[in-house]
Formats: sequence, structure tokens, C-alpha cells
Amino acid sequence: MRMTIAAVIFFSLVVLTTSAWAHTDEYFEAVRAPHGGQLRMTGPFHLELVAQDGQLMVYVTDHADNKISVEGGLTKATIETGPTKTQVYLHPVGDNVFKGSGAFALTPNTVVIVFMKLPNQDGYAARFIPLKPKSDPTEKAREDASKSGGDEHHHHHHSPKH
Repeated sequence: MRMTIAAVIFFSLVVLTTSAWAHTDEYFEAVRAPHGGQLRMTGPFHLELVAQDGQLMVYVTDHADNKISVEGGLTKATIETGPTKTQVYLHPVGDNVFKGSGAFALTPNTVVIVFMKLPNQDGYAARFIPLKPKSDPTEKAREDASKSGGDEHHHHHHSPKH
């Protein structure tokens, strides 16, 4: 009997932790993407976008980071930089990789909307900001330190009394 209770507790803990991890964008900002791109979740998939000027690659995995075959799939990306919109079609180039290229340049404000349709699956979309500056916790700590460190320089100047 003890085994079943332990198993039930273990199972509910697993369920709790995985659902609490319902991967938010913040969660993805915090983890290192396998290929150095930006990760997003859409439907049953994780998409990782690796973007450079003129070239996009999208890696597709499931929630357990297993590769999803993209054979026969099609991905379309809309790259928006200000009012400029560029469409890029990406085609399967490997197990779980789509690749495409077009005439576009990336800025920190560029938004890339990836729409993916795999055979026998619904279509899914994800929104990326590939060059969004990473929020680096060490950098923030350094900033805070320099702000608070500024107080040390306020020496009290006692004017000599005559």
C-alpha cells in the first residue's frame, strides 16, 4: 500500500511541476536555447528560432525536447521591422530543422512571427524577438551595486567654525 501512496504523491508532484512550468516566455528567456536562438512554445511544440540577417532556422521539439520530424512540413515567417514586413518561406533541411532566407535585416525591435504547419497537425504560430536584449541578472546586480555604491562619495564637509 505504501508504494501506491508514494507513487501517487510522486505522480502528482511531477504533474504539478510540469504544469507550473507551463513554459512562459520568461522561462524561455532564462534557459539557454540548444542552438543559441530564442525559444517559444506553441501548441505541443517548442520552436527555437535562430535568426541572422537574411537567414532563419527553426528547430522543432516537443515539450520533452525530443526532435519532431518536420518532413513534409512548411513554415512561413513574417519579419516585421517597423512598417517593413518581409515574408520568408522555410523548408525542411534536417530531422527537425526548417531553413529559409530572404532579404531582411534584424534590429533589436524586429519581430518574427513563425507559422508552422506539419503534416496531420494543426498549424501553430509563435512570436519571436530574436535580438531582444537578454535580461542578464548579473548585469542588473552590477547596476544596482553601482547605484548604491554612489552613496559612499557623499562625505560630510564640516566647515571649520571661526
